[in-house]
Amino acid sequence: MLDDMSKDALFYKYYAQWIEVYKKDAIREATMAKYRMTQKWVEKLAPELKVCELTRTAYQKILNDYAKEHERQTTLDFHHQLKGAVMDAVDEGLIERDPTRKAIIKGKTPREKKIKYLNQFELHTLIADLDIKEAPNWDWFILLVAKTGMRFSEALAITPKDFDFGRQTLSISKTWDYKGKGGFLPTKNKSSVRKIQIDWQIVVKFSELVKGLPEDEPIFAGEEKIYNSTVNDALTRHCKACGISEISIHGLRHTHASLLLFAGVSIASVARRLGHASMTTTQKTYLHIIQELENKDVDLVMRTLSGL
Repeated sequence: MLDDMSKDALFYKYYAQWIEVYKKDAIREATMAKYRMTQKWVEKLAPELKVCELTRTAYQKILNDYAKEHERQTTLDFHHQLKGAVMDAVDEGLIERDPTRKAIIKGKTPREKKIKYLNQFELHTLIADLDIKEAPNWDWFILLVAKTGMRFSEALAITPKDFDFGRQTLSISKTWDYKGKGGFLPTKNKSSVRKIQIDWQIVVKFSELVKGLPEDEPIFAGEEKIYNSTVNDALTRHCKACGISEISIHGLRHTHASLLLFAGVSIASVARRLGHASMTTTQKTYLHIIQELENKDVDLVMRTLSGL
């Protein structure tokens, strides 16, 4: 039952209702879960705070308390998710002035995150160890992700119709709702809808695999619920058997991108292939690899200039 909230309503209750009215069925379920988590944090940090009491100081205190346990980027996301509701409360006259104005975003010092990926020899060893049978299995799935760099949910949603074997392309236009009840969902963002080139080995192997399979049904997903951990366990077993670094399925995406960058493929091309919204995302994610490449470039520049 939805009520018209007054100035004296508790802020966390106002926020909970705002989510239901403005966000439910308008955003992906995974994003909706983040909004609901934000609501729980507001209830925890300011259980007695009324809407009319949300001053700049009160709002800043909520951000500061949240930042004690979270990194700056996470706190910034928390602030953005709150701000929409707060601005609507201002528009409705429940709050006199914008309490989010000049908000200071703090946060714990981020831990150094080093992405896990395989080198070219390790990936070659892994692919050689895969048990590619006549029917689709998780080894086929691992091969596809390694060769395309797709996200887990994107690869689950691939159907035979998405392959264009004549042009050696694969269309990525949807994801699979493996966290929910199954079924197709839109991609993460508009940039995630893309058509990528696939190598001749994938063409030969998958053209045989998909013969006789329903064109519009996913190759790897079905009625049974799929867990990320199931595929990660299969990948881990292969890594252990090969004596190589143990990585996750998402680590295969990193491996794909890393090998392309080391091969000299431009950041712009890698970003498009991965379906990143902007090159900035690619640069941030693979900063240490880009720095290594820049060091090689410096050596190349010096050798070139020395030879003049």
